[in-house]
Amino acid sequence: MKTVVLGASNNPIRYSYTAVHQLLNRGHDVIPVGIKKGDIAGIPIQNGMPEIEDVHTITLYLNPKRQEQYYDYILGLNPKRIIFNPGTENPALIQLAQTKNIETEIACTLVMLSVGSY
Repeated sequence: MKTVVLGASNNPIRYSYTAVHQLLNRGHDVIPVGIKKGDIAGIPIQNGMPEIEDVHTITLYLNPKRQEQYYDYILGLNPKRIIFNPGTENPALIQLAQTKNIETEIACTLVMLSVGSY
């Protein structure tokens, strides 16, 4: 299952950093996308809006205001699911996603992984 971590950071205190590690530890194909160059667990953080195929899940680590510039990108990746982590809840993007039959979840990726509901 390919997961895009949007808002990825190579700062170890950020939840997106931990999410990339936890997803990898559970065998997921992870693509970190962020604004700063760097890597997480040896995987380069992709910058901008890279073309990515066969995306199952996008897990968001961007606040709703910062998400706005990514609406077309997020929807264009045609994921099966978008996870809105705490602080990223965005009714406008949820509505846009649902019009394209993209499942949306207001949840915490780290909690979902820890309880086996990812």
